Amino acid sequence: QVQLVESGGGLVQAGGSLRLSCAASGRTSSAYVMGWFRQAPGKEREFVAAIRWSGDSTFYADSVKGRFTVSGDNAKKSVYLQMNSLTPEDTAVYYCVTGWPSRHFEGWPSEYNYWGQGTQVTVAR
Repeated sequence: QVQLVESGGGLVQAGGSLRLSCAASGRTSSAYVMGWFRQAPGKEREFVAAIRWSGDSTFYADSVKGRFTVSGDNAKKSVYLQMNSLTPEDTAVYYCVTGWPSRHFEGWPSEYNYWGQGTQVTVAR
Protein backbone atom coordinates (compact mmCIF):
# COMPACT_ATOMS: atom_id res chain seq x y z
CA GLN A 1 0.00 0.00 0.00
CA VAL A 2 1.16 3.53 -0.78
CA GLN A 3 0.16 6.71 1.03
CA LEU A 4 0.44 10.17 -0.51
CA VAL A 5 0.39 13.39 1.47
CA GLU A 6 0.11 16.74 -0.29
CA SER A 7 0.97 20.17 1.06
CA GLY A 8 1.41 23.72 -0.19
CA GLY A 9 -2.05 24.69 -1.37
CA GLY A 10 -3.67 27.97 -0.45
CA LEU A 11 -5.00 31.31 -1.66
CA VAL A 12 -2.98 33.43 -4.07
CA GLN A 13 -3.64 36.45 -6.25
CA ALA A 14 -3.76 36.08 -10.02
CA GLY A 15 -0.25 36.22 -11.43
CA GLY A 16 1.23 34.77 -8.27
CA SER A 17 2.97 31.48 -7.56
CA LEU A 18 2.54 28.43 -5.37
CA ARG A 19 4.56 25.28 -4.86
CA LEU A 20 2.85 22.00 -4.08
CA SER A 21 4.67 19.10 -2.49
CA CYS A 22 3.75 15.44 -2.19
CA ALA A 23 5.50 12.74 -0.22
CA ALA A 24 4.90 9.04 -0.79
CA SER A 25 5.32 6.37 1.83
CA GLY A 26 4.81 2.66 1.86
CA ARG A 27 5.56 0.15 -0.85
CA THR A 28 6.86 1.90 -3.92
CA SER A 29 9.30 0.94 -6.58
CA SER A 30 11.74 2.85 -8.74
CA ALA A 31 9.86 2.14 -11.96
CA TYR A 32 6.89 4.43 -11.36
CA VAL A 33 5.37 7.77 -12.24
CA MET A 34 4.35 10.53 -9.84
CA GLY A 35 2.26 13.49 -10.82
CA TRP A 36 -0.70 15.78 -10.36
CA PHE A 37 -4.32 15.98 -11.42
CA ARG A 38 -6.82 18.67 -10.53
CA GLN A 39 -10.56 19.05 -10.30
CA ALA A 40 -12.44 22.33 -10.35
CA PRO A 41 -16.04 22.65 -9.11
CA GLY A 42 -18.46 21.24 -11.66
CA LYS A 43 -15.67 19.96 -13.90
CA GLU A 44 -14.08 16.60 -14.55
CA ARG A 45 -10.75 15.67 -13.06
CA GLU A 46 -7.95 16.63 -15.46
CA PHE A 47 -4.29 15.81 -15.83
CA VAL A 48 -1.79 18.52 -14.91
CA ALA A 49 1.75 17.13 -14.96
CA ALA A 50 3.77 14.01 -14.23
CA ILE A 51 7.33 12.77 -14.00
CA ARG A 52 8.58 9.31 -14.85
CA TRP A 53 11.54 8.34 -12.70
CA SER A 54 13.15 6.07 -15.29
CA GLY A 55 14.71 8.70 -17.53
CA ASP A 56 13.31 11.71 -15.67
CA SER A 57 10.74 12.28 -18.40
CA THR A 58 8.15 14.96 -17.68
CA PHE A 59 4.68 15.47 -19.10
CA TYR A 60 2.35 18.47 -19.02
CA ALA A 61 -1.17 19.40 -19.95
CA ASP A 62 -1.25 22.05 -22.67
CA SER A 63 -3.04 24.43 -20.33
CA VAL A 64 -0.08 24.59 -17.93
CA LYS A 65 2.94 24.30 -20.25
CA GLY A 66 5.35 27.15 -19.72
CA ARG A 67 3.79 28.06 -16.36
CA PHE A 68 4.04 24.91 -14.24
CA THR A 69 7.10 22.78 -13.58
CA VAL A 70 7.02 19.27 -12.15
CA SER A 71 10.09 17.91 -10.39
CA GLY A 72 10.90 15.23 -7.92
CA ASP A 73 13.30 13.53 -5.63
CA ASN A 74 13.26 9.79 -6.14
CA ALA A 75 15.30 9.12 -3.00
CA LYS A 76 12.73 11.04 -0.94
CA LYS A 77 9.80 9.60 -2.91
CA SER A 78 8.57 13.14 -3.37
CA VAL A 79 7.16 15.17 -6.23
CA TYR A 80 6.73 18.91 -6.49
CA LEU A 81 4.67 21.24 -8.65
CA GLN A 82 5.91 24.80 -9.07
CA MET A 83 3.02 26.90 -10.35
CA ASN A 84 3.72 30.35 -11.76
CA SER A 85 1.56 32.96 -13.47
CA LEU A 86 -1.53 31.50 -11.85
CA THR A 87 -4.96 32.46 -13.16
CA PRO A 88 -8.43 32.00 -11.64
CA GLU A 89 -8.89 29.10 -14.09
CA ASP A 90 -6.23 27.21 -12.12
CA THR A 91 -8.50 27.16 -9.06
CA ALA A 92 -9.12 23.53 -8.16
CA VAL A 93 -8.35 20.74 -5.75
CA TYR A 94 -4.97 19.33 -6.74
CA TYR A 95 -4.35 15.62 -6.26
CA CYS A 96 -1.01 13.87 -6.08
CA VAL A 97 -0.91 10.50 -7.84
CA THR A 98 1.45 7.62 -8.33
CA GLY A 99 1.30 4.45 -10.32
CA TRP A 100 2.70 2.55 -13.26
CA PRO A 101 0.98 3.99 -16.33
CA SER A 102 1.94 2.63 -19.71
CA ARG A 103 4.01 4.93 -21.89
CA HIS A 104 1.88 7.58 -23.60
CA PHE A 105 -0.87 7.07 -21.01
CA GLU A 106 0.60 9.30 -18.31
CA GLY A 107 -2.38 11.65 -18.56
CA TRP A 108 -5.05 9.01 -17.95
CA PRO A 109 -6.43 9.00 -14.41
CA SER A 110 -7.36 5.33 -14.66
CA GLU A 111 -3.65 4.49 -14.99
CA TYR A 112 -2.86 5.62 -11.45
CA ASN A 113 -3.22 3.28 -8.50
CA TYR A 114 -2.86 5.73 -5.65
CA TRP A 115 -4.27 9.19 -5.00
CA GLY A 116 -3.71 11.70 -2.23
CA GLN A 117 -6.51 13.46 -0.37
CA GLY A 118 -6.05 16.65 -2.36
CA THR A 119 -5.05 20.21 -1.55
CA GLN A 120 -7.08 23.29 -2.44
CA VAL A 121 -5.58 25.95 -4.66
CA THR A 122 -7.59 29.14 -5.01
CA VAL A 123 -6.52 31.96 -7.33
CA ALA A 124 -8.26 35.27 -6.71
CA ARG A 125 -8.86 37.79 -9.46
